[in-house]
Amino acid sequence: MNETSFKGRRDARLGGFPIQKLQSRVLHLHVFDYDRFSRDDSIGEVFLPLCQVDLSEKPSFWKALKPPAKDKCGELLTSLCYHPSQSILTLTLLKAKNLKAKDINGKSDPYVKVWLQFGDKRIEKRKTPIFKVTLNPVFNETFSFNVPWEKIRECSLDVMVMDFDNIGRNELIGRILLAGKNGSGATETKHWQDMITKPRQTIVQWHRLKPE
Repeated sequence: MNETSFKGRRDARLGGFPIQKLQSRVLHLHVFDYDRFSRDDSIGEVFLPLCQVDLSEKPSFWKALKPPAKDKCGELLTSLCYHPSQSILTLTLLKAKNLKAKDINGKSDPYVKVWLQFGDKRIEKRKTPIFKVTLNPVFNETFSFNVPWEKIRECSLDVMVMDFDNIGRNELIGRILLAGKNGSGATETKHWQDMITKPRQTIVQWHRLKPE
């Protein structure tokens, strides 16, 4: 077995990178559970600043795996508009950014599924096309729903960003609930209320996706 020592060599390189540059980098190790028939599941990850490692040696040490981040699902840009005289509620899905990677290649195949709900009852479903191998899809999809004025305050839109899977079950990346009373967050509730108080105006808002 050939061994190389980097001691005393300022121009030393490792894997094609100068040692000096590597020392300013962070090594990200991601451990997965292999699944033959579906997407491999993330077990945990560890971040190792290479400035803490003596690359002239062959150090070995233990690092505790951290659970995969579940709260950073990405963001979704949407617009809402309501025309009371026509009883038309319009949702436009503009784009998403920094979506959580669900595939082993570090990407996802996102699409969006939308349910119009009245109270706890699901009324109507719409969905976008699938966008392959991206974490920053541009949807530009508009959906219109017939909602009478007297029911608009009791309605909501359950917006789910999904990852398409050819073999297994499609998986949720993140979701928001746009509603006037019990939205998934203050931003979602305000977006809905702004739509009602400013009829016929298009209200655009970024939303942070929630994991559940």
